[in-house]
Formats: sequence, structure tokens, C-alpha cells
Amino acid sequence: MIGEWVGGPEVARLCAGALDLPEDAREAEELVNRLAAPPEGRVAVRLVELDDAGDAVGVVFGSISDRDPALGHIELLAVEPGRRREGIGSGLLAAAERRLAEVGARRIRIGGNPPCYAWPGIDVRYTPAVCLAERAGYQRTDTAWNMTADLSQVSATQQADEERLEKAGVKVLRAGSDTPEWVRGIWGDGWAWEAAQSMGCWVAVRDGEILGFAAYGANRPSWFGPMGTAPAAEGLGVGRVLLRRCLADQFDDGHLTAQIGWAGPVAFYSKTVGARLERVFWIYTKDVHLPQTQ
Repeated sequence: MIGEWVGGPEVARLCAGALDLPEDAREAEELVNRLAAPPEGRVAVRLVELDDAGDAVGVVFGSISDRDPALGHIELLAVEPGRRREGIGSGLLAAAERRLAEVGARRIRIGGNPPCYAWPGIDVRYTPAVCLAERAGYQRTDTAWNMTADLSQVSATQQADEERLEKAGVKVLRAGSDTPEWVRGIWGDGWAWEAAQSMGCWVAVRDGEILGFAAYGANRPSWFGPMGTAPAAEGLGVGRVLLRRCLADQFDDGHLTAQIGWAGPVAFYSKTVGARLERVFWIYTKDVHLPQTQ
């Protein structure tokens, strides 16, 4: 039986057992809690499959894009390992598609709905999920990737870089309450939300003016991002200092590696902290239509 998920720890437990990759399974609780508390105003669909005893054996989270009301997202789909190949996943996916179509979606993407998301798309190592998407008529439309940073190797040149910034009048500080609004003014609501929700955020300041920011843990404790540098700071090397400050925090929190989520400037992260391309995600999309009524 498919019904609405109204909260509770059973879905986090389900995901911890159903997510086959250890890096996802160990953050299952944080992942579910984040998707359950998206930006204000987001239209969300959360469905759970219950067995005869009332226990959750499958779950799907979906939502409408914050930017495009005609675009729906399938954000998470998980099925109890012992109940796979019974049609539970395909049934939940179809039910979520119908609900999203009813609230305006005309296209549905299996992938993250930034700024609050679990993954950019389907990690290619989740082969059954790839097969499910293709059976359901989805087409692969894009590719995204994460980079992995070894946190034990991050801070070799940090002191020299920070001393150079100090000589240029730039201070590196913990972000204040005004940082999200500054981020909003340059990069928009999405990054501002991530800055506000982050577990840690650093800024570079000169003469009271913020020149750049970097944050981590907005969606997952082990994930870094976003990061941005204002035009006035170009060429100062602010970005690499802020990046290393965040990664050092994550190391202090007990993480041995960090994921640079939905990584953009690959060469920058590779050169600055030796990050490597690792997780690859396929993003699937298909058109949907409301069922015809008789």
C-alpha cells in the first residue's frame, strides 16, 4: 500500500539499509532529514510503501523545481533489499510521477533539485536504478560529477597563503549572520540558502567588505560547497584559502575525505587540494502528462 510519508525515523532506517554505497548509507539520516526540510515554499511529494504489518519497505521523495514550475524532480527512491524485484520501486516512481504531474510538472528529472538535494543524478554504480529509469521511459540528458579530496593532504601551503592575504589587507573569518544576504545579492537564493543551512562557512573580508565565501555540510556532512569569490577578489587566491579552511573543519569533524558536490572547476580543485574525479551521476528526464479523464 502506498501512502504519504508524514515523518518518523523508519525512512532513515530503510535508506541506511537500502543505499548500497557506504558513503550514502552512513549519512542516510542526515540525507532524509535534509530532504524533509527543504527551502520554504517548495512543493514536495513524499510517498512510502507499507507492508501488511505497516512497516516501510520503499520510499520516494519528489518535488517541483524552485526555478521552473513545469519541472519535477525524483530526489530519492529506495526499496528494502529483501523486497526488490517485486515492482515496489516502479510503483513508487509511477505514483510520484502522477502526483508531480497533478501539481504542474510536465517534465520530470531523476536528479537533484538544488539547492536542497541528495545527489545530482543517479550514481552510475547504482545499476538497478539506472535500469529502472530506462524501463520507465527516461532518457539520459546530462552528466554530473563529484570530486573527492583527501583531507589529510589539504593544508600544506595554507599558512603561507593566509599570510600573503593578511599583507594584502584580507582577513579570513567565520561567516556572520549577514553572509547569506551577501551571497544572495551575487549568486541568488539557492546559494544563500546553502550558506544559511551549512555546518560551517568562512568568508574573506577586506575593509569590512566580503570578498568571498565557502561553505560545507549544507546537504550532507561530508560534502563541500558552495563557494564563490566576488569580482573584486579575482587574482588574490581567496578561493583556495577558503576551500582549505572548510576542508580542515571537516577533517576536524572526523571525515577522512570530502566530496566536492556537483563540482564545476575541476582543474581548480585538482590543483588546489589534489581532488580527483570520482562519483559520476547520470541525469535522466522524461515528459509526463496528466491522465485523461473520462
